[in-house]
Amino acid sequence: MDERGEYPELIQGIFQEVSSKVVGKKRLIEALFLALLSEGHILLEGIPGVGKTFIASCFSRAIGGDFHRLQMTPDLLPADIVGTSVFNLKDSRFDIRKGPVFTNVLFCDEFNRATPKAQAALLEVMQERQVSIEGITFSLPRPFIVIATQIPFGSAGTYPLTEVQIDRFAFKIKVDYPSFPEEMEIVSRIDELEAPTISARAKLEDFLGGIAKVKKTYVSDRVKEYVVMLVDSIRKKDLVRMGPSPRASIWLFKGARARAYLQGRDYVTPDDVKMIAPFVLSHRVVLAPEAEVEEIPGDSLIQEALRETVVKKK
Repeated sequence: MDERGEYPELIQGIFQEVSSKVVGKKRLIEALFLALLSEGHILLEGIPGVGKTFIASCFSRAIGGDFHRLQMTPDLLPADIVGTSVFNLKDSRFDIRKGPVFTNVLFCDEFNRATPKAQAALLEVMQERQVSIEGITFSLPRPFIVIATQIPFGSAGTYPLTEVQIDRFAFKIKVDYPSFPEEMEIVSRIDELEAPTISARAKLEDFLGGIAKVKKTYVSDRVKEYVVMLVDSIRKKDLVRMGPSPRASIWLFKGARARAYLQGRDYVTPDDVKMIAPFVLSHRVVLAPEAEVEEIPGDSLIQEALRETVVKKK
């Protein structure tokens, strides 16, 4: 994210800690902060070996709090994710054994390798931030964020995510190959990077305070109108079979507030919306068959909408 000022004190140390171990990927690290501060979930997509797991792991450890990693495999059951009841022989009763979702950061590696049944177990978790086990509802800790990685669909052993499941992720970002200089640095530092020492640079209560400040960030009616106009513009395009739902507008709004906070401002500008739009919209645009035949990428339609949508004058 270009033209940023100094990060708030809460973010500075964490960003430096993660950046010292992650080569490049500054934009991705900032996207992780956006998700955490707006209380959304984020999906990282890319081929194996480009550092998705490493980046998410470094970020999770640097922000403090509890962290659980869940390796999504075809034999994973819903109970392995949310928990289940277990019979206690000693007391002759059933006890609730909570699953790995009861944490602050849930890292789901290779999300689309799990079966649809296992994927569906996370729907309530991601939306309501609660879990139902044997008819009993348990609230999850705060803050709570799911960082999931996904390899491109079509790879061996993958299951496609439904539109409903994808829509639960506030942001999606593609993790590409490193540049030539970055890959040279990775190779040179590999012994250090394979066993990185990451220190927690914040406390949970600090982030809860940061989240509260983000919610107080001022958003004018002019910016809100721009958000809705942008989403509506994409829906009306001929090459779009299914456009973004109102949830896209909501996350543009929430994400823009978080971006303003990262910039050290207490108000949102249209540029905040423009900067996060690809993160919010790329996974919420389903192309018409003719667009797929002509190999027109959804990202190009988003950029076209950004050029065409004009902020209303005061």
